[in-house]
Amino acid sequence: MADNPAGSMKGPKDPETRTRGRDFIRTLIDAHQAEGRYAQVATRFPPEPNGYLHIGHAKSICLNFGLAAEYGGSCNLRFDDTNPLTEDEEYTRAIQEDVRWLGFEWSKLRHASDYFERMYVVAVGLIEKGLAYVDSASDEEIREKRGTVTEPGTPTTDRDRPVAESLDLFRRMRAGEFEDGSMVLRARINLSAHNMIMRDPVLYRIRHAHHYRTGNDWCIYPLYDYAHCLEDVFEGISHSLCTLEFDNNREIYDWVLDNAGFEEPRTHQYEFARLILDYTILSKRKLIRLVKEGYVSGWDDPRMPTIAGFRRRGVPAAALRSFCEMIGVAKVNSRVDDGKLEFSIRDEMNRTAPRAMAVLRPLVVELTNWDEGRVDMLDAPRFPDGAGSAELAEAEGSAVSGPARELPFGRRVLIDREDFAVEPPSGWKRLAPGGEVRLRNAYVIRCDEVVSGPDGEPELLRCSVDHDTLGRHPEGRKVQGTIHWVSEAHSLPLEVRLYDRLFTVADPEDVPEDGDFVDYLNPDSLVTLTEARGEPSLKSASAGEAYQFERVGYFVVDADSTDGSLVMNRTVTLRDNWTRKSGADGNDGAAGGQKGAGKGAEGAGAAGKVPQESPGPKTPRGPVAADDRVSPERRAAREANPVLAARFDRYQKEFGLTLDEADILSGSAANGDFFEAALSAHDDPAAVASWMVNDLAGDMGDRSFADLPFGGPAFGTLIARVAEGAVARRAACEILTEMVEKGTDPDEVIRRDGLAKVSDEGAIGAMIDEVLGEWAGKVAEYRAGSRNLFGLFMGQVMKKSGGNADPGLLRRLLTEKLEG
Repeated sequence: MADNPAGSMKGPKDPETRTRGRDFIRTLIDAHQAEGRYAQVATRFPPEPNGYLHIGHAKSICLNFGLAAEYGGSCNLRFDDTNPLTEDEEYTRAIQEDVRWLGFEWSKLRHASDYFERMYVVAVGLIEKGLAYVDSASDEEIREKRGTVTEPGTPTTDRDRPVAESLDLFRRMRAGEFEDGSMVLRARINLSAHNMIMRDPVLYRIRHAHHYRTGNDWCIYPLYDYAHCLEDVFEGISHSLCTLEFDNNREIYDWVLDNAGFEEPRTHQYEFARLILDYTILSKRKLIRLVKEGYVSGWDDPRMPTIAGFRRRGVPAAALRSFCEMIGVAKVNSRVDDGKLEFSIRDEMNRTAPRAMAVLRPLVVELTNWDEGRVDMLDAPRFPDGAGSAELAEAEGSAVSGPARELPFGRRVLIDREDFAVEPPSGWKRLAPGGEVRLRNAYVIRCDEVVSGPDGEPELLRCSVDHDTLGRHPEGRKVQGTIHWVSEAHSLPLEVRLYDRLFTVADPEDVPEDGDFVDYLNPDSLVTLTEARGEPSLKSASAGEAYQFERVGYFVVDADSTDGSLVMNRTVTLRDNWTRKSGADGNDGAAGGQKGAGKGAEGAGAAGKVPQESPGPKTPRGPVAADDRVSPERRAAREANPVLAARFDRYQKEFGLTLDEADILSGSAANGDFFEAALSAHDDPAAVASWMVNDLAGDMGDRSFADLPFGGPAFGTLIARVAEGAVARRAACEILTEMVEKGTDPDEVIRRDGLAKVSDEGAIGAMIDEVLGEWAGKVAEYRAGSRNLFGLFMGQVMKKSGGNADPGLLRRLLTEKLEG
């Protein structure tokens, strides 16, 4: 690849428009810019090519490349290839692919091996100054003589070796005269230094090994602490950014450059907190073990925290960038809730993933009053309420092109077994004997008869369809539940891989002395379903294309797919159900409705953990007895404060909140006070809790509820406006973002920006007439049989209304006008 000229840094194709926080690194760079210290900001991303990049590297990539783009500077991709025993070209190719996939392009592609000769010359200069010497002591002796934190080190017999002798030996080391481990080059600094790294660190070692770039030209290789700073200064890097574990290394970084004669202004090292993610291992050594010992299928196994694994799982690059921005840059290490990552994924995929329906565990429904052989073609939007990516929806040749999709509807359909219960629990809103549900985008049906198999489990439901309920409510009764379905005759076979957390504990690194981190591997981290069926619009789906399976989750087409068999990987569920694996799912859960959406998400829910799958029907939303998964800090706060403990219990038992929601909202007095103040404006605990945990938490960043520029009543008012139908949810999410930034009153924003939901039949009817007049040719095509144009008309009217038209009312009026 040709190098890009400095200053032509490329960043993501879709950069965030929000104001970026001024973290301590940006504050530092601002000061350097003001004083004119550097001609330009120059950063680098320096991975060692001995494995695949993981999500911790993604944070560093976004920071280094992001700073360069933000300040109009440069960022190099540099491979720290100083250990030929562990490095491979496979890793260099994978790393380049990962950086590009994340949306970045480097200014220059460099390798540590580009500088081996220059590093050698600098080492010779240090020897000549008496600042380095060749030591023949063994590794064990060097280690023993380095001392302890309370005792100074002692010199080996070679520390006072004459300069000329060290120069001769160092040249002969390079020439290959000595065996591996027979001698090293050490810096002569201070054996009594408080920082033990400064006690005569090793600079070079002998390695008779083939290097993937330089072949057998070298048999001595520099160590990281010596090489890294020189690479930075050779490349003119202004700000060398490392994670906190390298803070003690900063002293040797400066020592080498100072004593090698590099004058100010020159590069300096700055440390930031590394990513520590719940339920995740980011140790490259341990990730290599998972791959080599077969615990996973490879570096790109969708359960791995590698960038390749996330890509294969279907996680959008934009979601990882958003997550990295959300967690920010700090000076202190802290654990990050994996719910923040899942929130970012849902938030992005809600906008970009077209909708489809799939039944994971099929149960046959026969509609007894539907004529044999009759098949109706029903319309369904690819994106709800005209939302989603218009660019994606209109892409020529894309499997998701067009504003709508056709759903064949015949005598036999398939529903998910989780949507039927022979003996439903209280509050059940799905199908049961004698009960009614609406089939999504179709009719209301009633279960009249259950046919069981030899094992006593239902294998066929005989139901009747209410023919007058397509797009209309049934007369004289209310049907609360809506479930998804596919036509049995037209459905496509799917292999569905349900991926879950790889580990069962939040900190798999924290193991007892006699334990092993693999003891905490989740045996249910992959569940494969081979009987799943999908709607026919998936027929043209290709590898890498993502979908929201309505009411189920987000999925991506895996590379293992063939023309006749689609393999779908679950990227993330629609909501957090991890805490409900004992049965507390809730009627608004992933299989039970669309309530509790994440920010702008249709059916998305609490940002949190991935659920365990269970084949049977689930009980209503309610308290979970076990609380071993709650935050230890919040648990400790409740143990010390009876008021918080009472709230934790009441929020589950009285309000029916999930364990996660109750844990967060009772975790401090400020959290609970804000929640209860919001209830004073909108008395719906489930809705307020969902908005707080998902939407508001996603906008707050690292702030607490007590730090917000508005109070609970204003927040409750916004949710009430959504519930009243006064403002669309999508618009409410935008209002909430402004409230977090400026403390604006929600009603004021609704009035100021004209965001009030349009529910007036006359106003919507007038907009429909305008659209049908503008698209008269398409209207004729629709009436001639092109029913898939319905979504086009919906989208155009939505556009005229600024996205604020009541979608249900719009659909009804549009249907009436098109049908004459």
